[in-house]
Amino acid sequence: QVQLVESGGGLVQAGGSLRLSCAASGRTISSYDMGWFRQAPGKEREFVAVSKWSGGDTYYTDSVKGRFTISRDNTKDTVYLQMNSLKPEDTAVYYCAADRFGSRRDRTYLYWGQGTQVTVSS
Repeated sequence: QVQLVESGGGLVQAGGSLRLSCAASGRTISSYDMGWFRQAPGKEREFVAVSKWSGGDTYYTDSVKGRFTISRDNTKDTVYLQMNSLKPEDTAVYYCAADRFGSRRDRTYLYWGQGTQVTVSS
């Protein structure tokens, strides 16, 4: 079992930055793919970024490339999402997810956090 707790969300003006954190417990994340997803009101949950445990590769959805950075600290069992140049369309609840074999599809993740709200004002 892996428990995930997100933090760092809040209200920010367009162009601003936030850093989300996802703290894991129960098992070390060093052998888990860690993903970030988001869900805006009235929309389906969508992939944002993933950090692969094997090889250390990272992948992003096109709309956040160059603005968001996913990183992990395995010694702290924490994954981060640094979000810069935020736009109103980034407003959503952001979720952290973990799985041994995660991907861009949310159904591939077994463990989920409760989410943290990010609101970007124009």
